[in-house]
Amino acid sequence: MKQMIAVLILCIVSAGASAQSVAPPAAGSARVERAMQQLQMRFANANTTRDGKLTREQAAAGMPMVASHFDEIDTQQAGYVTLAQIEGFMRQKAMAR
Repeated sequence: MKQMIAVLILCIVSAGASAQSVAPPAAGSARVERAMQQLQMRFANANTTRDGKLTREQAAAGMPMVASHFDEIDTQQAGYVTLAQIEGFMRQKAMAR
């Protein structure tokens, strides 16, 4: 859980804010929920086209950590990533530690 928080905070620290809703972590603490809200806000701010998809350029401008791992997150090579993909990537990294 602490590793997940650390990964979430790393992502949060890397960019700007606004809101987009997703389900909070099932058994998360208030701190994890706040971190998830911050992630959602940063994603929404970076997503200047408001289409729920973050391009590499949008990530570079608003979420540098996501930009640095863009190819790892964009497993389908679609040229964009979604909030769900970013969250999945972060969970995967947290579990690997």
